[in-house]
Amino acid sequence: MNISGNTIFIPGATSGIGLALALRLHDRGNTVIVGGRREDRLAAIAAEHPGISSVRIDTADADSIDTAARTVLSAHPDLNVVIAMAGIMRAEDWTTREGFLATAEETVVTNILGPIRLIGAFIEHLRAQPDATIMTVSSGLAFAPLRVTPTYNASKAAIHMLSESLRLQFAGTSVSVLELEPPAVRTALMPGHEENESAMPLDEFVDEVTSLLENQPDATEIQVERVKFLRYGEARGDYATVVATLNRTDPHTR
Repeated sequence: MNISGNTIFIPGATSGIGLALALRLHDRGNTVIVGGRREDRLAAIAAEHPGISSVRIDTADADSIDTAARTVLSAHPDLNVVIAMAGIMRAEDWTTREGFLATAEETVVTNILGPIRLIGAFIEHLRAQPDATIMTVSSGLAFAPLRVTPTYNASKAAIHMLSESLRLQFAGTSVSVLELEPPAVRTALMPGHEENESAMPLDEFVDEVTSLLENQPDATEIQVERVKFLRYGEARGDYATVVATLNRTDPHTR
């Protein structure tokens, strides 16, 4: 993915990693459209950052995705990058019959069906572009499980394999598939996450991601150094240690 000269749609960019990345990509000379559910946040972002436009989208709602796709493509026919940023992370306790199933289903709809539907809504347009990118967002927890978020872990593992599979299908076409794999980052993804001192500061994370995008334009996975402990535990042969360390040090590590 080239770091500049793109037209980029980022659903899930009203806060956290999505917003920080949207601002950084805008500063690098890209046309950026942010998407989210809260119209007040979308309006505030557009007002505070001239040149960034916004579209309401709820990625848990198939009709909302279709409507947003039509709106974005009508206003930005040169769109060539879609970043499927929107996602949720919820704690679950499967040792009790109460509460976990609704949370698990909501996570699957948002974190798996959402990106699938989003890519489906834009893929025909992207395939017609001379150079296009789909960026998915998985997690270090796709490769090592956090005990308190089983469905989140599974959803991100699914996104990793979806990314791998789509990359095979689009090989030789104008569409690249790029997977962003965050470690724990100080955002509001879960309660208390923004104050988590063991998590990576947001600005530091986005700085490193931007540098990787710039210096590795042909990369297939964007991995900051901090995520490699989780990403490569099995390959290194210390997977059990990684899992034990992850679940001993921080109950809210992404």
